[in-house]
Amino acid sequence: MAPPLQRLPSHPGCAQPAPPFHMAPPLQFLEPRLISPLPSATIAPPLHGTAGPTLPHRPAPTVPIAPPSICLPVSFYRPASAVYNQPHPALAPRPLFIYRQPCPAPAVRPFSAGCPRVASVRVGGKVAAMAAEALAAEAVASRLARQEEDIRWLWAEVHRLRDEQLNAPDRCQAEGPCLTREVAQLRAENRELRHCLYRLRLCLAEELSHQARLESAARAEAGRAAAGAQPPPSQSPEEDVKKEIDPDNEVKNPPNFMKERLKFFEILKKDHQLLLAIYEKKGDSSNVITVRVADGRTVKGEAWKTTPYQVAAEISQELAETTVVAKVNGELWDLDRPLEGDATVELLTFEDEEARAVYWHSSAHVLGEALELHYGGLLCCSPPGDGSFHYDVYLEDRAVSSAELPVLESMCQAIIKEQQPFERLEVSTKVLLDLFKYNKFKCRILKEKVATPTTTVYRCGPLVELCKGPHVRHTGTIKVIKIFKNSLAYWADNPEMEMLQRVYGVSFPDEQRMAAWEELQEEARARDHRTIGKEQELFFFHDLSPGSCFFLPRGACIYNTLIDFIREQHHQRNFTEVLSPNMYSCKLWEASGHWQHYSENMFTFDIDKDTFALKPMNCPGHCLMFAHRPRSWREMPIRLADFGVLHRNEPSGALSGLTCVRRFQQDDAHIFCTVGQLEEEIKGCLQFLQSVYSTFGFSFQLNLSTRPENFLGKIELWDEAEKQLQNSLMEFGKTWKINPGEGAFYGPKIDLEIKDALGRYHQCATIQLDFQLPIRFNLTYVSKDGDDKKNPVIIHQAILGSVERMIAILSENYGGKWPFWLSPRQVMVIPVGPTCEKYALQISSDFFEEGFMADVDLDRGCTLNNKIQNAQLAQYNFIFVVGEKEETNNAVNVQTRDNKIYGEISVTSTIDKLKNLKQSRTLNAEEEF
Repeated sequence: MAPPLQRLPSHPGCAQPAPPFHMAPPLQFLEPRLISPLPSATIAPPLHGTAGPTLPHRPAPTVPIAPPSICLPVSFYRPASAVYNQPHPALAPRPLFIYRQPCPAPAVRPFSAGCPRVASVRVGGKVAAMAAEALAAEAVASRLARQEEDIRWLWAEVHRLRDEQLNAPDRCQAEGPCLTREVAQLRAENRELRHCLYRLRLCLAEELSHQARLESAARAEAGRAAAGAQPPPSQSPEEDVKKEIDPDNEVKNPPNFMKERLKFFEILKKDHQLLLAIYEKKGDSSNVITVRVADGRTVKGEAWKTTPYQVAAEISQELAETTVVAKVNGELWDLDRPLEGDATVELLTFEDEEARAVYWHSSAHVLGEALELHYGGLLCCSPPGDGSFHYDVYLEDRAVSSAELPVLESMCQAIIKEQQPFERLEVSTKVLLDLFKYNKFKCRILKEKVATPTTTVYRCGPLVELCKGPHVRHTGTIKVIKIFKNSLAYWADNPEMEMLQRVYGVSFPDEQRMAAWEELQEEARARDHRTIGKEQELFFFHDLSPGSCFFLPRGACIYNTLIDFIREQHHQRNFTEVLSPNMYSCKLWEASGHWQHYSENMFTFDIDKDTFALKPMNCPGHCLMFAHRPRSWREMPIRLADFGVLHRNEPSGALSGLTCVRRFQQDDAHIFCTVGQLEEEIKGCLQFLQSVYSTFGFSFQLNLSTRPENFLGKIELWDEAEKQLQNSLMEFGKTWKINPGEGAFYGPKIDLEIKDALGRYHQCATIQLDFQLPIRFNLTYVSKDGDDKKNPVIIHQAILGSVERMIAILSENYGGKWPFWLSPRQVMVIPVGPTCEKYALQISSDFFEEGFMADVDLDRGCTLNNKIQNAQLAQYNFIFVVGEKEETNNAVNVQTRDNKIYGEISVTSTIDKLKNLKQSRTLNAEEEF
């Protein structure tokens, strides 16, 4: 008799034992199996022995899991007929491992319940032998049928145990028996107490905010009283305080999906830990790894155990605490994520740009947790911001109020104090679709943007979020946080999709940085180009033409001065200015490829049964110009410049002053050249950039954007183009960096980011190579060797980019104090009295005729000092005061907006000096006068 089949152990959560199996002989292990490291593992069918008929193949379901990227051999074989590797109950079972031994040769042995034996009939003759073989085959078939029945029962039991675990309302997070009623009741009371604590924290935060507003109003009232000003009779400090938040607007209990999501995460986490534990049992001495730190020292560690945080702590505990994120072999890495092998580790602090991005992204998760707890809405995404962070949330028929921002900030501060750790798991996308089934936005991301079999999720507190990471160690790393703004947004920036609520925040590792940020924001508000445009009467917008700017005379002066400046630069560099149509048939855009990539951003309309569109760019029209007659290599390069009006259908929610408009002009230029002329032309474009932006006083950074995923054309052409741009950048001598995958779909490009007076970066100029448009439009020229099918290369060049956007950047950079050559208010003439008004008018007229923006102040209701002060506040670069003495000497008394006095100077000499200053485009004309 063989030993009995081993019973399956009872499930930890169930009291009933597993039923017995049939009796069977010991089985022979045929083939080792491995737990697959792939994104999904399949329940293996029974292994088949060498004797007797095989079982019919029954394909088992595929269960997506995301184990660590290691291959773990099964090291717990049992001497029984079937061994089941007990899984976590939330997932389908692990591979079923079958051990089988061929049935022994027929002999005279008693039958057993597990496997009938066939007695050997000792009779002579051929018939007896055949009968014995038939009986043996029948016995083997009977035994296999019984084993197949056992397997079916086992499979049903696995499903029952899994469903029981998933449907259990409350179960201990650790493996153990089902919760008793008393334990479940205590846990329910604990949850209620935590919710009460949470409500008390909110009430305290609201009360503190209320008291702060009352104190602020009281101080303002005291200030007005001290100044002798009377407040309006209809106002009082209490009325200035905003209404408190309606408690009905707040989620009393967290939504159900949060509890279910957290339970699901714990199940996945235990499965991950189980695989790691199995791997650790091997005790392989090869787990020792060498970690090289950036300063050159080396540290010994253990694979899958040693973390970057531990490496930093070995060097210095202070370094470990100030490190935000690590960089392992060039890849950003969580500080608590174990190293997988030998590595070079960089420890990044908040001073590093990449570390700041991680810091603010982790802060966005804190905000996301507060949004879920407060509103119970569906979190959408938290894309990286420029110096801050934001989160988009879907609230259906609700909206975020600015009065609720202090409450959200208080909730974020409470989350930070809890020091919730960030936990990372790599999970199959199929499992994540089940985890986030409550959130249609996360499911869209998984289906449309995640192309890999697995991806990562991060947990902090009750929040489990789809995220690539990495993150800080815990929420306590974020020391200071401020929630300062909210707005509306659309999913995928598409007005036809769901409307979202966007909440903005910023965070820092200390109070000093936050104070500096707040001061910078005050300065930025004072420099806002929309405010300056209104105060200086430069431009305005109207609802009857959204996204299209009305430039008033002084704004038009700046606009035309900029275009004249670039036009002059074009002329010096042998560009020829052209004019092209404003609308084209869609056939042109289909030929260029823009229709497939850009049609949703074009204004289209039907004329004579054909679809037309207003041009959003000039390049296809310039291709038609190149192709209108045969071209020769002797003409190359051909440089065309165009200041034509462009239209782009930007989403209404994206429109923002002059920085994002629908109607604009840009200094668009295209160079048609041969491949051999590329490097020289690119060098000329870079010198053009440097000349213009040094005139404005900007420092800049160059970025090489390489081939994107949706590129057109051959990879060989892209590689050659990128190599040409790299060579030009190296020869140019300025620092530059690569932006992988950020090129245009038709070619790589060099983008320029300028840094303004507030330290902000703006992308403006661009130089793009294009090998595709010449092919699409069949542009050819006759080469030097007579080949008339040679395709030129197009260089797209825009130095200012959008003129509207450049005016916005310049106005904020200068704070409304325009340099003399660009100023819409260059000269103010002020008479000292009525008797000198005629001379003042004559002086104003003379300077206007010489090309200066000159005005005269004849307001007799203001004193001379008031007139001078008003001219200085209006940012007139030079103020000419004239009286009887100046009239006698045909002179003006010169002073500047910064109150620097040059005294009496003749009119002729003043005109000459101002002409030279204007022509030189100096930034400090008032100092150099």
